[in-house]
Amino acid sequence: MSNGFKVWYGAQPRALRALLTINVVAWLLWFLPLSRIPVVHAFVWEYLALEPELPGLLLKPWQLVTYNFLHLGSPGGAPGFGSLLHVGFNMLWLYWIGKEYEEMHGAQRLLAVYLLAGLGGGLLSVLAYTFVPATAVVHGASASVLGVITVVAVRYPYKKIRLFLLGTWRLVHLVVGFLVLDVLMMLLATTNTAVAAHLGGALVGFLFVRGEERGRDLSSWTRVFFGTGGRSRGGRSTRRSRSSRSRKGWLDRMEAWLADRMPGQSGSGGGQQEEPSARRPSRRRRTASPGGTSTDSDTEVDRILDKISERGFDALTDEEKRVLHEASQE
Repeated sequence: MSNGFKVWYGAQPRALRALLTINVVAWLLWFLPLSRIPVVHAFVWEYLALEPELPGLLLKPWQLVTYNFLHLGSPGGAPGFGSLLHVGFNMLWLYWIGKEYEEMHGAQRLLAVYLLAGLGGGLLSVLAYTFVPATAVVHGASASVLGVITVVAVRYPYKKIRLFLLGTWRLVHLVVGFLVLDVLMMLLATTNTAVAAHLGGALVGFLFVRGEERGRDLSSWTRVFFGTGGRSRGGRSTRRSRSSRSRKGWLDRMEAWLADRMPGQSGSGGGQQEEPSARRPSRRRRTASPGGTSTDSDTEVDRILDKISERGFDALTDEEKRVLHEASQE
């Protein structure tokens, strides 16, 4: 592993980094050894990929989550070039759109959109199966990734993206065009239940934005992955002590576990990163006052950075944004 890749990998926002890692590692394990072991091959297809038929799904509800991280190729055979394109395009789109979204709105929101969109895509696939029975097993991150893209397209309807050989397009037009093609595919090929997953993921993305516009916090449940938050249920800000900062979430523990097993990388991407966004100003070194306490400005910057980690950049007031901007210029 080159140092350049380590630096790039460590610079990625934490939720995006975790999602990319899980998807790519799962595909590599499947592509190289696991798909060639008959008992493992059968287990993955039967218990981890999504079988939309009821009542079987009621006995294996975890499939609504696990299918979002699998890119298996064709049933009954080893994964080929098609599965590489499947995971490759999904991860590229997730990186292109998800990185900026996480840096602007926080790791909790990206993870929440990814998981909720995958859940919505799976449920709509189940619903579609009841009306149009099919033999297809659903797998892949397409529903989740399309949910992330839809969130950005709906929230920022004038956002544009440049595509190779196709020029510059507004993202919302790309989403609409893709969904129209999906509907046509559904009408022409009634056995493609993955189309329903795409539509379900996009629908959840749209509803996610509308829900947050109405003041609903739809991502607070993902705090379990990132450690304890600094806000009480009533919304009052609580100052976190050193002991509370040490309580880590699931992603913190995973990163620490990896760092312990990858020596020589502390400081270049192998260690844990407190701040998920590379665009945020780094915490300034605290200077002690004669009484032994940090300055008020340093404390205020720390409080604002904590607020960004918990609720995203949009939660800041104009005054907090001004303080953060002034701190970044020092």
